[in-house]
Amino acid sequence: MKNLFTFLTLILISSLCFAQDAVQFEAKIDNKNGDVLYIKDNNIIVKEIKIDDKGLFKASFSVKEGMYQMFDGAEYAQLYLKNGFDLKMTMNAAEFDETIKFEGKGSKENNYLAQEALAEEKFGYDKLLGLDEPNFNKAIEQKKNADAEKLKQAGLDAKFVELHKAGLDMNMLGLQQYYAQISANRKLNNSKAPNFDYENHAGGKTSLESLKGKYVYIDVWATWCGPCRAEIPSLKKVEEQFHGKNIAFVSISVDVDKDHEKWKAFVKEKDLGGIQLFADKNWLSDFIKAFNINSIPRFLLIDPNGIVVDADAARPSDPRLQAQLSRLLP
Repeated sequence: MKNLFTFLTLILISSLCFAQDAVQFEAKIDNKNGDVLYIKDNNIIVKEIKIDDKGLFKASFSVKEGMYQMFDGAEYAQLYLKNGFDLKMTMNAAEFDETIKFEGKGSKENNYLAQEALAEEKFGYDKLLGLDEPNFNKAIEQKKNADAEKLKQAGLDAKFVELHKAGLDMNMLGLQQYYAQISANRKLNNSKAPNFDYENHAGGKTSLESLKGKYVYIDVWATWCGPCRAEIPSLKKVEEQFHGKNIAFVSISVDVDKDHEKWKAFVKEKDLGGIQLFADKNWLSDFIKAFNINSIPRFLLIDPNGIVVDADAARPSDPRLQAQLSRLLP
C-alpha cells in the first residue's frame, strides 16, 4: 500500500510539474477559418490544436519563452508565450484583429500585442513612404520614440519588453530599407525606359518600341510566385475595365529557361490576357536589371513616348492603380 501511495503521489507531483512547466491555451473562435489552429515559431509548427466537441481549441504544451504566431487558416496573430501561462482567447475570425482578447496569466502582454497589431494596421504607412527623405527620417524617429515610450509605460514583463523592442527595431530597419528601395525607384521616373524584345506567348517577339503611342502597364512575375498569382484576378478586372483604351497590359515572366514550357502551359491554363512575354536571361535580362528588380511582383507604368511614369506602380488589387489609369485614360 505504501509503495502504491508513493507511486500515485509521484504521478500527481509529475502531472503538477508538467502543468506548471507548460502553456495552458484555450481559444473560442466564432466564424473560425478551420478546425485546426497552428502555433508556429516562424515556419516551424510548435503545436497543432484541433477543435474539441465543445467547439474549443485547448492544449497544454511546453515552449521556449518568446514570440510565436497563431494561425487560423491564412490569418494569424502574434503571441507571447511562456511556460506557466494560462491563456484564454476569444475572437471573431470575421473581424480578426479587431476582436482578439485574452484573459488569464499572460493576458496583459498578449492583449498589448493584439492592440499593437490593430494600431499598425491603421497606421498611415503609405503617407509615410510618400515623404521626402528628411521628413521620412524625422517621422521614423518620432514613431520609434513613441513606440518605445508606450512600451515603457505599459508595465509589462521585462523579457517581453526586450523581445518586443527588438522586433520593433527590426521592423523599422526593414521599413527604412524599403524606403531606400522606393527612393531609388522614384529616381527612374521621368526617364527614358530601356527597350526590351522578348518572346511573345502568342508567337514571335514583342518590343517596348513596338508599343510606342500607348501607355504600357508592365507586370513582372513568375509562375512560382504566390503573390504574383494572387494578383491575376485583379489584373484581369483592370484589363477588362480599360479594354479599348490607349493602354497595353504586358506581363513579363522571369521564370528560368528550364521552366519555359511550364510558363507556356500556365498562361494557356489560366487564360491570361494582355501581352504575355518571356524575359531573356530571366533576372539578368537588361530590362529587368535597369529597373533594379530583385523581388516580384513588380509593376511599371510607361507613357506613350516611352517615358517612365511610375517605376514602382500600384498593384492591380490596389484601388490607386484604377484611379491613376482613370486620370490618364479618360
